[in-house]
Amino acid sequence: MTARSFTHARWSTHVNAVCPERMLRDWLVDDMSLTQKLSARSGQFRVQRLRQARGVCLRDEYQLAGLPRPLQVQEREVLLRCDGRPVVFAHTVVPLAASAADWPFFGTLGDRSLGTTLFGDPRVARGRLQYARLPAQHPLTRRASRALEGQVFASPLFARRCLYQRKKGVLLVTEVFLPAIADLGSTPRQQLGRHDESTR
Repeated sequence: MTARSFTHARWSTHVNAVCPERMLRDWLVDDMSLTQKLSARSGQFRVQRLRQARGVCLRDEYQLAGLPRPLQVQEREVLLRCDGRPVVFAHTVVPLAASAADWPFFGTLGDRSLGTTLFGDPRVARGRLQYARLPAQHPLTRRASRALEGQVFASPLFARRCLYQRKKGVLLVTEVFLPAIADLGSTPRQQLGRHDESTR
């Protein structure tokens, strides 16, 4: 196995290719806003911005972003936290060819949710989801580890990504699901509350 095998993910358009367990499959394939889904399953949802600056895009994402080779892009990386616990590491790239008119909100997001903006804008076209299992040496696994103060992951991390387009600009979002996602369950807290009341 080559070094490239450890630093590149094998992305597929079908979730069965990554063989997730049922709980994770539900998170991977759901096409609703991840922000909305996480908020419904926690008492407090928060976006923690880690980094937003120029950087070179990854070798397994430049083609999907429409670039001829790994070039400089605008990068944004955040942790999505539910009740204080990080459950998703999100990585976004925007090619430098995109203009402020294409993505007028991107540079001023701060700790606000990108997903809320994307799903709330009717001019944004969403592409097809792709899925992968990220090995320990994949750049996004290593960045997620650093964000969690060096946490070592016992197995590859499941991830999904999607290309969005607005006017002439594209934006690629990759969401890496962290182990704590398993603690959220599949039932919104509002439904849990109603169930609790009905059994009193």
